[in-house]
Amino acid sequence: MASIAIESDRRAYQVAAMPIRMNEERRAEICLVTSRSTGRWIIPKGWPMKGLPDPEAARIEAKEEAGVVGIAFPDDVGSYTYWRRTRIDFRLTRVDVYALKVKRQKKRWKERDQRTVRWVSLLEAADLVLEPELSTLMLNLPANVTACDFLGIKASIKF
Repeated sequence: MASIAIESDRRAYQVAAMPIRMNEERRAEICLVTSRSTGRWIIPKGWPMKGLPDPEAARIEAKEEAGVVGIAFPDDVGSYTYWRRTRIDFRLTRVDVYALKVKRQKKRWKERDQRTVRWVSLLEAADLVLEPELSTLMLNLPANVTACDFLGIKASIKF
């Protein structure tokens, strides 16, 4: 039986981007990608990068995993935890999430052949991800006035 450990080393947390764009009907869409190991739907995430602020690291992860180019909101919009699988056990890992205002999606990017990318509504994204805390974070995004102003959505986000 695999052991369960709580992450206690220097890599106790990850950073993630929640890439958001507005579709033709001015409805918000979130970019989800599949994880490489299990194929479940997630948002682009990775480890903090030495010498870079966490929002910048999240922006880079989104570019590498989903090919999206944009500007990261300087403050996290929340965090969630998940059990990260290692070779020998599972580690509880916190993920700080940064909204990313997407300007465009590249035709080619680093992990294009390793992941599937899908643009979906906030409600569909909240339904597709398996982490309950991440679903809640997505559903609470319209109440984050500062983040919505940053994203250019002066009124509430349309579902």
